[in-house]
Amino acid sequence: MRALLAGFVALAGGAAAVAATNGDDARADITTAVGGFVTAPDASTLPSPSEGARAGVAEWPSGTDGWTIVLASYPQTGGRRPAETRAKQARAKGLPQVGVLDSSSYASLHPGYWVVFSGIYTSEAEAASALESARKASRTPAVRRVVT
Repeated sequence: MRALLAGFVALAGGAAAVAATNGDDARADITTAVGGFVTAPDASTLPSPSEGARAGVAEWPSGTDGWTIVLASYPQTGGRRPAETRAKQARAKGLPQVGVLDSSSYASLHPGYWVVFSGIYTSEAEAASALESARKASRTPAVRRVVT
């Protein structure tokens, strides 16, 4: 009896849906983003991170937007030291421009973390091309945009 009642309710709901749309079979176009660039990558170089006084770890240049490879993120509640240690290890493995930045200072990053990064790039493609070498220092490096 319950199954019969449930079937009747489902049938009535389907009929109501068809009636509400007047049987219109029009479908909305679906657009899929497949990536790419708004502008062509610029070959110009961004400024190098300045060597911070704190433990010899580079800082992201102030006022600079770009792309980087994130090697690790540490909650700021644990202090900056774990991030600086990880940055030194990555630098010892030969990665370029290794530093630490405060994610709270950048609109494109989730606030509240010390982010260990490697490299400053003008385009996503340029950063992605350096991703494989970043695997020397991190199992899960990721390309991220850094926007002030």
